[in-house]
Amino acid sequence: MSAFLDSIIARAKAEKQTIVLPEGDDPRTLQAAEKILADDIANLVILGDAKAISDSGYNLEGAEIVDVATFAGKQELADQLYEIRKAKGMTPEQALELMDNVLYLGVMFVKSGRANGMVAGACHSTGDVLRPSLQILKTAPGAKLVSSFFVMCVPDCDLGANGTFVFSDCGLEVQPDAERLANIAVSSAASFERLVGEEPIVAMLSHSSYGSANNDDTAKVVEATRIAKELAPELSLDGELQLDAAIVPEVGASKAPDSPVAGRANVLVFPDLDAGNIGYKLVQRLAKAEAYGPVTQGIAAPVNDLSRGCNADDIYGVVAITCVQAQA
Repeated sequence: MSAFLDSIIARAKAEKQTIVLPEGDDPRTLQAAEKILADDIANLVILGDAKAISDSGYNLEGAEIVDVATFAGKQELADQLYEIRKAKGMTPEQALELMDNVLYLGVMFVKSGRANGMVAGACHSTGDVLRPSLQILKTAPGAKLVSSFFVMCVPDCDLGANGTFVFSDCGLEVQPDAERLANIAVSSAASFERLVGEEPIVAMLSHSSYGSANNDDTAKVVEATRIAKELAPELSLDGELQLDAAIVPEVGASKAPDSPVAGRANVLVFPDLDAGNIGYKLVQRLAKAEAYGPVTQGIAAPVNDLSRGCNADDIYGVVAITCVQAQA
């Protein structure tokens, strides 16, 4: 376990939050829940088939198990959902029907204050997880968009924040334009500071450093850098930078000697989803890094989307991160 996760777990325990896990029919969720409860990290609400959950063999003592089929509060939450969505054409009947959907029900647990956050995605797509979140919780005040990041903890590495980085966006924004990329950078810096507790040093990544290539792709990153500096002039942020120039001091000094970021970056903002997704998986698999995420940023309450290839340890880590987000 990384020093980063140790710190997150200690912070989660210090101010326990209630997290809803809507995928109670997935054994990975129940395995993670058992460990979360044993380690006293969070209060849990688990949605699913109550009998199947109780018969699963996992020790879930202390969790609130909600049987979706028989949940007595379904009508109350449906009424609240109707009030939220009636201007969009939702009927009371449609709202009640959606309470049979574990993701909508889970988000309504967050909206109504029954839970502080939600973690899902082990057996649902990103779109399915985020759709009810955006419809019901909406974006956080001041947020221009919802994006995602991974916290990457690279063993035996003195780069970044002692081997800890934020990679963004690796899960949601496919081809962000310059303005959206700038907002991703500013949000990712805030997420890094909140979770890691150190000063964010943000590199806007490209295949070019300081004009070594000139094309539409590099121009987008240059413009995103300009916008991000206007949005958050207090940030240590620079671009465009190649990956090695961003994180390796010797290369940064050679390729971008006047950059305040080159060679020191700990927040890496990728130009598109292809680069970000490939990048985090390369580091995870080849450098044996721990990858926590995708963690969302920009939603009014923390809802985090798991990779469908996740294991119980991944869920455990993301629940702890969600608790710390909820504390904020």
